[in-house]
Amino acid sequence: MGKRIFSLIIAALLIGMYILTLVFGLMQDERTTNLLVASVAATILVPVTLYAYQRIYRLIHGDTQDNEEN
Repeated sequence: MGKRIFSLIIAALLIGMYILTLVFGLMQDERTTNLLVASVAATILVPVTLYAYQRIYRLIHGDTQDNEEN
């Protein structure tokens, strides 16, 4: 159950970042370029960081927790 909640939170975070990227791209402001670059960087870095964290956790703790739940 905890994995589903965590997955939903991450999905909502990613959707929010995609929406912000679109909004920043359409804005007519002097800060738009910086905001757009930050949003695109976060859209790439957040999933990569989460994937790396997940891989490192599995290497350290093994897959025993996944096997116990199934």
